[in-house]
Amino acid sequence: MFTGLVETIGRISDVRVESPGVRLTVVAGDVAADAPLTAPLGSSICVSGCCLSVVAIDGPRLTFQLGPETLARTTLGGLVPGAGVNLERSLRLSDRLGGHLVTGHVDGLGKLLSRDESGDWVTCVFSAPATLLRQMASKGSVAIDGISLTLVDVEAERFSVALIPHTLAVTTLGSLAVGGSVNLETDLVAKYVARWLEGAP
Repeated sequence: MFTGLVETIGRISDVRVESPGVRLTVVAGDVAADAPLTAPLGSSICVSGCCLSVVAIDGPRLTFQLGPETLARTTLGGLVPGAGVNLERSLRLSDRLGGHLVTGHVDGLGKLLSRDESGDWVTCVFSAPATLLRQMASKGSVAIDGISLTLVDVEAERFSVALIPHTLAVTTLGSLAVGGSVNLETDLVAKYVARWLEGAP
């Protein structure tokens, strides 16, 4: 479980095919600085919204293995050396919940439709599958590439979020170009409500 508060931007240093999956190595900065203590082998790291297990530690580098399901359902299969990823270590029960409860289980992909800059702020509009949009509500929460954000408007085929200068500076959304794809995770509570309504008479 995570909070959606990104700790650092990591950089992909190696992508190696391990059929049927991929071995991904990330230069993880502060997240790897004390990895043996706070992110030991087998621990969970949220990598651009996707919960992955650490399988190797080499100084500042953390290595993960991605299976076919992860490659098919997330943007991680398209990563190349040099690409940036948002990193967050898993939540401890004693931590403050500054964002919202994020599982790291990606529900689907969205695409950036537009960026509207107003001073240092940016409003981003994303497309998303209809099934996910039904689990979103204005002023509710969504995780985009692992970042906890507040929804501004939710429409039939799109939604928008407002990004403050800090978010733009410390996450990959600052450099995301129009047309770029993102990993989406809707609010955990919204999932259960939607599921309950599906079964209601």
